[in-house]
Amino acid sequence: MGNKYKIAWLPGDGVGVEVMEAAKIVLDRVALDAEYIHGDIGWEFWCKEGDSFPARTIDLLKNVNAAMFGAITSKPVKTAEKELVPELQGKGMVYRSPIVRMRQMFGLYTCLRPCKAYPNNPLNYKEGIDIVVFRENTEDLYSGVEFNTVPEKLRDTLAELSPAFKAFKDLKSDEYAISCKINTRKGSERIVRAAFEFARKFNRKKVTVVHKANVVRATDGLFFETAKAVAKDYPEIKMDDANIDAMTMWLLKNPFNYDVLVAPNLYGDIISDLSAQMVGGLGFGCSANIGAKLGVFEPSHGSAPKYTGQYKVNPIATILAAKMMLDWLGETAKGKIIEDAVAEVIAGGKVRTYDMGGSDTTIQMAQAIAGKCAVPAK
Repeated sequence: MGNKYKIAWLPGDGVGVEVMEAAKIVLDRVALDAEYIHGDIGWEFWCKEGDSFPARTIDLLKNVNAAMFGAITSKPVKTAEKELVPELQGKGMVYRSPIVRMRQMFGLYTCLRPCKAYPNNPLNYKEGIDIVVFRENTEDLYSGVEFNTVPEKLRDTLAELSPAFKAFKDLKSDEYAISCKINTRKGSERIVRAAFEFARKFNRKKVTVVHKANVVRATDGLFFETAKAVAKDYPEIKMDDANIDAMTMWLLKNPFNYDVLVAPNLYGDIISDLSAQMVGGLGFGCSANIGAKLGVFEPSHGSAPKYTGQYKVNPIATILAAKMMLDWLGETAKGKIIEDAVAEVIAGGKVRTYDMGGSDTTIQMAQAIAGKCAVPAK
């Protein structure tokens, strides 16, 4: 008889490999009935193959129940081209982040990032913070519609359609660049509805919509107006809103005024990192990328090349991401075992990685958490 679940295992680059090793120690402890299938992804495969998200990994993701993802290295376009093996240089290949491609290709439109202050974490901004960020994951400024050298046809069309663009129309094509911010009504509605459904399911009292509709009137205006329409279906849940710039101030000043936050892609990225810092930093920032058929779970930190091979990075973010995967698979009892163990280790204060003021390694932290996991009954 085969395993109950097939899990794509995507370590990626740098410390992604190390924190994934740590998460596996904890998953093994709670005896998840799963087959973990390695997938190639990241900078190494860009350099050797010109593709950081190879077709074989895409095929793998079509045939699994969920995926765990470590971290990847991304570099600017011109730097990326120079990193290719010599036989691939000069062929016009353009580097794109594999995680962004994955989100778009598999419709992983919900980025869910819980930010919870576990008691006795020395890095907590304030005890008791418990904020959940819903970030739209496939549109906005991360849509990938960009022009590093602007085509003449596009320039002329924009000059004709937009009075504001006339200030740029006389620039040479290589003197400016364009990134398109694209928000759709469908994309806006489904992420806002996901936030309200979460609030209803877990008895959260308020959803705050984050935008900049007073300046970015077209795209953010669409997002905000859509959010107000969706909110009418949830009369028991309060909705308010804030501009992204003010939100970064109010989150620090009054974090307990906020419960569930929902935002377009870029703003969601910003406020989720800020919220993560208030509960310990990126070593505690877990993230879920969820679509209709696939969930991909990851820490929100990067590959941290300067720490590669040192096994010093805090693995709690990845371990909590594994907990989120278990919840998504319906294995909530095992997920609770892991979260309770994380909380117990943090509260005990005996095992701490460098970011927490200690000297324990990535693996030692994982082993401590695994040691606190009550072994589930078979």
